[in-house]
Amino acid sequence: MKALLPWLLASAFVPTLRAAPPEPPALPAAPFAFGDVQLLDSPFRAAMERNASYLLSLDPDRLLHNAREYAGLKPKAPIYGGWESTGVGGHILGHFLTAASQQYAVTSDRRFLDRINYIVGELALCQAAYGDGYVGCLPPLELATLRGFGRGIVRMRDSESFVGGAWAPWYTEHKILNGLKDAWVLAGNTQAKAVALRLADWFGAMTDPLSPDQLQAMLGVEQGGVVDVLAELSALTGNPRYLEVSGRFRHHEILDPLLARRDELVGHHANTNIPKIIGEARTYEVTGSADSRAIATTFWDLVTQHHSYVIGGNSDDEHFFREAETPTHIGASSAETCNTYNMLKLTEHLFAWAPGTGYADFYERALYNDILASQEPRRGMFTYFMSLAPGLFRTYSTPDAFWCCVGTGIENHTRYGRAIYFHGADQLYVNLFIPSQLTWAAKGLVLRQETDYPQDGEVRLTVAAEPTGPVDLRIRCPGWAAGPLAFQLNGRPYPAEGAPGTYAILTHSWHQGDRVTFRVPMEVRAEAMPGGPDRMAFLYGPAVLAGDLGPAPSTDSVPYTLNQRANLKAAAVAVPSLLPGAGSVAAGIERAKGRGLEFHFTGLGRPVDIPLRPFWEVAYDRYTVYWVVEPGPARAARAVAPANGL
Repeated sequence: MKALLPWLLASAFVPTLRAAPPEPPALPAAPFAFGDVQLLDSPFRAAMERNASYLLSLDPDRLLHNAREYAGLKPKAPIYGGWESTGVGGHILGHFLTAASQQYAVTSDRRFLDRINYIVGELALCQAAYGDGYVGCLPPLELATLRGFGRGIVRMRDSESFVGGAWAPWYTEHKILNGLKDAWVLAGNTQAKAVALRLADWFGAMTDPLSPDQLQAMLGVEQGGVVDVLAELSALTGNPRYLEVSGRFRHHEILDPLLARRDELVGHHANTNIPKIIGEARTYEVTGSADSRAIATTFWDLVTQHHSYVIGGNSDDEHFFREAETPTHIGASSAETCNTYNMLKLTEHLFAWAPGTGYADFYERALYNDILASQEPRRGMFTYFMSLAPGLFRTYSTPDAFWCCVGTGIENHTRYGRAIYFHGADQLYVNLFIPSQLTWAAKGLVLRQETDYPQDGEVRLTVAAEPTGPVDLRIRCPGWAAGPLAFQLNGRPYPAEGAPGTYAILTHSWHQGDRVTFRVPMEVRAEAMPGGPDRMAFLYGPAVLAGDLGPAPSTDSVPYTLNQRANLKAAAVAVPSLLPGAGSVAAGIERAKGRGLEFHFTGLGRPVDIPLRPFWEVAYDRYTVYWVVEPGPARAARAVAPANGL
C-alpha cells in the first residue's frame, strides 16, 4: 500500500486526499462471503428462487446483441426491447454478470457459471475486435462521447447531459466493468479479470487528457459507481493507477458540502449521487482518507434521518426534496428502488467501520419494506417507484422492460444473506433475524438460525459445528423493541444485557448442540411523517403496516407495464382518516388472531376501519401507508433512532 502514496500526492484529481493517507484502516467488522450464508425457508429464500428463475429465463445472446453488433461481429440473437434498445442498452448485461456471479457464489449452481463463462468469452472476442481495451454495448453516440474525452473534448448540452443527448455512457460502462469484476472475484473466471483490467485501463486512457474543470463538468452526467469499482480494482491488484483514475470521478459539487457537513442534496438526482458516496466509502477503506469517511457518514445520516420515508426508501420522481415538504411528495413516484439498493450497500460499509444497531435497524427496515416488497410474487418482476400515494398501488415491470431498477433488482434478490451476520476477530454479530445457516470456516463454526420472525418474535440459534476458538456472540437488540430481550442458553436463563438499541454479548465456550433462544418484544408503534405531524405511519416490529384498500384494477398496465411511468397519473381511491380516542393512536390497533400479521383498527377509522397488513404483502392491492389523523387528545411522537446507533 505504501506504493500508492506517490500517486496520491502527485494527483491533481484527489484534492480531498491532500496529504499522504495512512495505511488502510483496520476495520472492526466485516461481512461474510456470499457462499458462507445459506438461506433457509422464508420469504427471502422464496424471493431469491423466483429471481433465479427470471435470471435463467434471459437469453445471453440477446443480452450480447449490441456488444457483438457494435464490435463488428454478427449478433447471434435479436436485441431485447425496453431500455435495452435505448442509449443505456447493455446495462442489464453488466447487472446480469453481477447477479449471476452472486447467485453462483451462494448456490454453486453451474447453470449460472456456464452463463457467466459464455458471456465473458463473448466479451473477450468483442474487446479484441475493438482493439483498444474498450468493450461494452454502447450505441455509436454514447461511445463517440467517451472517445471524445480521450481526445480532450467534453461538450455539454446542459448541466446534466452531453451534446447530442448521449445518455449516461459512464453509467452503462460501470455496469459492464463491475460485472466483469464480479465474474472474476465471485465466479473465479480469470478471463474476466483480463478483460476487466483492460477495460479499466481504457477508462484511464479516456480521462488522461481532461483538466480538472473538464472532469467536473463531465461528472454532471450520471456515472454510476465508477469510483467504487476502480478503487476496488486497485485494492485487488495493488495497482495505484486504478485508484488515481478513480479519483478523477470524485464529484466536488456533491462531495464538498458533505465534507463541510452541509445538506445541499435538495433537487439532486438521488441515484446519481448515492453511488458516488459508496465510492467514498471504498476510498476510505483503501486509503484511510478521513475526508472520505466523513463524507460517507454525513451523507448516510442526512439521507436516513432527513430524506427517507418510513419504508426506508427515499426521493420523489427520483430527486431529493426538503424534509419539511414531505407531505407534498407522497405520490406515485416515491422511493425509486435503485436508491434503496445503493443505500443498503453503503450501510454495509458503515456498519463495518462502527458496528451499531442504528445501521442494522435501518438495514432491516429498508430490506423488509422496500427491497422484499419490490418483487412481484408471481413472476418475480420488479418495481421502479415504490408508490406511497394513498389509495394507489404498485406497478411492476414486464419481463423485457429492463429498467434501471430491474438491473439493481436482479442483484437485490441474490444478496439477502449479505448482512445477516458480520464478524470481527472473535465476534459474531447477528444483525438480522432471517432463517439461515452460517459457516465461519476460519473458526470452524456452523450456526443455524431458525425463526418465524417477525410473525413470531422467537429466534433460535443452534451451534451445528463448534468453533475451534473463542467466539463472542453479539445479538442485535433493535432500537424499536418494546422491551429488553431475555436470553436462554440450553434452556436456562443467560445473564446478557438486552436493552433496546444495544448488542447483547454472549460469551461462552461453545459446543455442538448448544442452543440460544430469545424473543424480540414487538408492539404496534406510530411514526409521524416528517413535516406532517398530522400524518402517521404504523409499524409492528420491522414491518410497516399498510392499510389494505382492496384489489387494484387489472388493466393493460396493471400490474405489469413496459413503461415505468405508465400509472403515475392513475386515479386513487378515498382513504379513511383516523380519529383517536383518549389513548395513543397505536393503542387502537389490534392484531387479528390466527391471521398472520394482519391488524385492524378498533373504531378509529372515519368513515370505516380497514385491515392493515405488512407492506410487502399488499403486492396487488390498493393501499395507504401514511394516515391523516384528525385533531384529538393524543399524538404519537416521531421515533428517530440515533444515526449511528452508538
